[in-house]
Amino acid sequence: MHAIGVDIGGTKIAAGVVDEKGQILAQTRVSTEPDDASSIDRAIAEVYRELSKDHEIGAVGLAAAGFVSADRTSVNFAPNIAWRDYPIADRVGALIGTDVPIVVENDANAAGWAEFRFGVGQDASDMLMLTVGTGLGGAVIVDNQLVRGRWGVAAEVGHMRVVPSGHYCGCGHEGCWEQYASGSALVRDARAAAIARPRDAAHLLDLVDGKADEINGPLVTMAAQSGDPLSIELLAELGRWIGEGAASVAALLDPEIIVIGGGVGAAGDLLVKPAREAYGQALPARGHRPEARIDLAALGNEAGIVGAADLARR
Repeated sequence: MHAIGVDIGGTKIAAGVVDEKGQILAQTRVSTEPDDASSIDRAIAEVYRELSKDHEIGAVGLAAAGFVSADRTSVNFAPNIAWRDYPIADRVGALIGTDVPIVVENDANAAGWAEFRFGVGQDASDMLMLTVGTGLGGAVIVDNQLVRGRWGVAAEVGHMRVVPSGHYCGCGHEGCWEQYASGSALVRDARAAAIARPRDAAHLLDLVDGKADEINGPLVTMAAQSGDPLSIELLAELGRWIGEGAASVAALLDPEIIVIGGGVGAAGDLLVKPAREAYGQALPARGHRPEARIDLAALGNEAGIVGAADLARR
């Protein structure tokens, strides 16, 4: 049975028809307005009508960045979209006018499920997925099952507190893991280094005509890949935070594989090698237990589409 997966971002949605092997047969994108929830509903209905013209669709999966209700029909809260207890499945269903099941899932859960079913985790039974982008999302698979928790908001690992009284987080607390292990943290630290250590940051500053506030994550990655010592240092520090935090999660869950996805994964070994080293050093009782392997995600930006579709099909 074919299913449509929809990955809902802040300014656009990406959607595709996905078969049972996780292959995307057709794909499209539509711009949206994050402050207008109804525009997102209309965009989803639009892509459904477009994609269902040439394919028989048995289910629709919506991957949303936010807290998804336990019954997987609503988004209870989203940080970057105007969703508050928003019944998105019912709204979209009314627009498309069919009885095709519509299933809502957290976007990190969808990406993690895609990697588990069709990506680097498909030979594992227990997996931790870390989506390292603007924030830090997580997905947990235990004994071949996606862990959603009683209220549907499990695996928000980015909001574990790792530094008491640390950097303020958008969740309302301080010192959350995502404030140290995310693309936003990389950019914050890079801009601070450019101001405090202008000589070390000369290469980065040259790339932005001396404007420290224009440094971004892809720029740091590009500079590091060209050999810039400061950028390499910044990615290593990010990797250290990822690895140390992952070791804390492993103390609770004992995963077989830890998968790093999201935009920061473009740094490759410049990020993953320090993460592996820090993970090993921080792992409790190292030497007396098997260690999870740490790999980069394989499905890239299409993981949310594939995972949402597969979860809806199930």
